[in-house]
Amino acid sequence: MFSAHFLAALQTALGRIDHAAIEAMAHDLAAVRARGGRLFILGVGGGAGHAGHAVNDFRKICGFEAYAPTDNVSELTARINDEGWEGCYAAWLDGSRLRAEDGLLVFSVGGGSAEPPVSMNIVRALDRARAVGATITGVVGRSGGYTAEVADSCCVVPTVDPALVTPLVEGMQAVVWHLLVAHPALARQAGKWEQLAAAAQ
Repeated sequence: MFSAHFLAALQTALGRIDHAAIEAMAHDLAAVRARGGRLFILGVGGGAGHAGHAVNDFRKICGFEAYAPTDNVSELTARINDEGWEGCYAAWLDGSRLRAEDGLLVFSVGGGSAEPPVSMNIVRALDRARAVGATITGVVGRSGGYTAEVADSCCVVPTVDPALVTPLVEGMQAVVWHLLVAHPALARQAGKWEQLAAAAQ
């Protein structure tokens, strides 16, 4: 039964997640906020959808000033048109005046790669972040790619079934960022349902 196989693979991936890597991400992100830095969340495909959702959570629950390039389709498509897909995120970070105090959070299945070229918009954005000394974090899959190579802290979702890499990684990205926004090092308030439950006790 496929459902049983998928959920078993998910449980296996969960069991192999590096807890220390997630703890390091929480503390790196807390340091970004403590020094007045902003958080820029980047993703492509499913990761782009995650980015918008995560911006909401980091702003509302954790008190970050957070943004995602994919939340403004007019600017993003103008940059793609004028600066190309590969340079659009780096140019957006330039327009946002990325600085050393800031942080990047990347959601990518492969983490980006210069050779062979995959998700080069992520790769060039990471290079821009490295050039200014911004903190880099990510939740990625496979080997972690370029993101894991250059990140200050990074959670790599292990490959437990080569036929299910993308759905498992993208599913786990949502789990990890929700863990982060609930983490005591980052959370400044509980979610609405948690507040209601606490008030009822």
